Amino acid sequence: MPEDKGHDGVKELDSLNSDRLRTVQLNVCSSEEVEKVVEIVRSSLKDPEKGMWGLVNNAGISTFGEVEFTSMETYKEVAEVNLWGTVRMTKSFLPLIRRAKGRVVNMSSMLGRMANPARSPYCITKFGVEAFSDCLRYEMHSLGVKVSVVEPGNFIAATSLYSPESIQAIAKKMWDELPEVVRKDYGKKYFDEKIAKMETYCSSGSTDTSPVIDAVTHALTATTPYTHYHPMDYYWWLRMQIITHLPGAISDMIYIR
Repeated sequence: MPEDKGHDGVKELDSLNSDRLRTVQLNVCSSEEVEKVVEIVRSSLKDPEKGMWGLVNNAGISTFGEVEFTSMETYKEVAEVNLWGTVRMTKSFLPLIRRAKGRVVNMSSMLGRMANPARSPYCITKFGVEAFSDCLRYEMHSLGVKVSVVEPGNFIAATSLYSPESIQAIAKKMWDELPEVVRKDYGKKYFDEKIAKMETYCSSGSTDTSPVIDAVTHALTATTPYTHYHPMDYYWWLRMQIITHLPGAISDMIYIR
């Protein structure tokens, strides 16, 4: 990511003027940029042979849209950041992490454990992050590296992941690019109803991200970190338990509207 595209968070971190903190712009979709960052990190370590303690894969993007409304380009774009970006970063930093017997913390989502209508581009990637993390945890166990997954609930209000403006922009592009047969079969009324429902989610969820931060902190610093963290409201925790533990017919009956 070009330096001039840094968000306010980058400027805020830089303004701390801490000699223990360094911000670097990075596009996780670029192998060249990732390798450059690995070299920056390696050169900043006091003893590179002792490795690096922790990696937190937090980069992510999201979109929405039912399967027939979503282009293959959108599926690929979301996966390139959320899934392949996580795999690329992890593989590149693992030699340093292994030397330190350190930690890998991957940011998944409750939607990595349970699917949701109109969210398949995002759910696919987070289900993939879960599988990748579990496989890696098994492989790293004998090497002393701990791998944890953080599965936040609904924090849309805190992250500004969506705004009414962004939803309308996505919807317009989506409708304009739909195959004619899909537009005709579903109709504009059905499409607009789904978009309106998505807009109601814009301000939903918790505005306090501290449970997520606490989970990441514990995963990095605890002697025995958990394999999975669930920072979410009780409603979403209960829903996740029902969907992941009870027969599908029961969760379908409760949650399909």
